[in-house]
Amino acid sequence: MYPTDIGQSYSTTGKLLHWGFIGVFAYGIFKQVDDLRQLDDPAFLRFEFIFACAYLLILALRLWIMRGQTSALPLSTPTWQRVAAKLVHYGMYMALMAIAVTGLAIGVVFTLGMRDGALIYLFIEAHEASIAGSYGLITLHVAAAVYHRVLGDGVWSAMVPIFKERPKRRA
Repeated sequence: MYPTDIGQSYSTTGKLLHWGFIGVFAYGIFKQVDDLRQLDDPAFLRFEFIFACAYLLILALRLWIMRGQTSALPLSTPTWQRVAAKLVHYGMYMALMAIAVTGLAIGVVFTLGMRDGALIYLFIEAHEASIAGSYGLITLHVAAAVYHRVLGDGVWSAMVPIFKERPKRRA
């Protein structure tokens, strides 16, 4: 592999937002609402609204910071892999945003007194689907990262702070 074939590394800010968001996402999964009746507690409901808004703000900040960043994929990466990478990344952002937006919608509908019925169940189903979708896309993302680590093409080292790849020698 030649130096001109290596994709770029991500900025420290980009890396912090990437790994920091993983912590925020994991916390959101850990503290999830198990029963709609939990939303009867005004302090709990307020916390959920604040958390969902902060989650969206961090996600938007991550998108804004990364908007001008080019891919870490080497120039020799096949077009289908580049397209797949973009689809997975954009899909993850959409699913992650949908989790918070549908969660907020559930809270609003619940607050308006529509605690039973088609509307709240629609938002609950959409919320659960976005969570499931994010799990699938995150799994693809991690699998691709591991694939690139095994391949040793520099993609792993562009974002992951551990198990750095050794630079390959030119033949």
